[in-house]
Amino acid sequence: MAKKQEQGARTTLEEVNDSLSTAAQRIEDNKKYINWALIAIAAIVLLAVGYIYGFRNPNIEKAKDQIGQADLELLQGNDSLALQDYEKVAAAFSNKPAERAHLNAAILLYQKGEYEKAVKHLEDYSPDGNLIGPASQSLLGDCYVNLKQYDKAISAYDKAISLAGDNEAYTPAFMIKKATVLHEQQKYADEAAIYQSIMDKYPVYGQQNGFSVEKYLERANALAGK
Repeated sequence: MAKKQEQGARTTLEEVNDSLSTAAQRIEDNKKYINWALIAIAAIVLLAVGYIYGFRNPNIEKAKDQIGQADLELLQGNDSLALQDYEKVAAAFSNKPAERAHLNAAILLYQKGEYEKAVKHLEDYSPDGNLIGPASQSLLGDCYVNLKQYDKAISAYDKAISLAGDNEAYTPAFMIKKATVLHEQQKYADEAAIYQSIMDKYPVYGQQNGFSVEKYLERANALAGK
């Protein structure tokens, strides 16, 4: 009976992720919206940096021009050409525009299912800020999940959680991603601890976003024999 219950409770990581709704899936289900937000925010930062430092470093202007062309291709729906342009900028420069090129290339590669290539770009990206930084590390974790490198995925999600701080919208979502990986690894006690932490620190998160934290906590506790 217990064996049957465990088999029924066990799901693949993909199935668990599919069950997460709205804000718990902001980075998964709304990738396109989030990705455009990342690009827009990074572009504003890039313009500011370019205005201040561009006259000191002509490479900034060259990189800005090239990444601008990549942005235009992306806006026109030419993802493949945009990816090529972002990768050229990333390879040719070592500055803020190149940082954004690495991130944008990683996003497009992830969408194409080329996770190993996406990881390489994300490893060359320096995460910062309370939105772009955490989102980039969450994306890195997603890549590792698809590569079935679960320990690395957990490390990436931990970094996303740390960078996000007490952000009530994003931190619990990253915590849930980590919990799904722990579930896949059958580390049910650790999984339960995360759901309990969400209930303690973000008590209204589940209700606001239509995600039953209590249900997953109960499942994890049951599988952990508690």
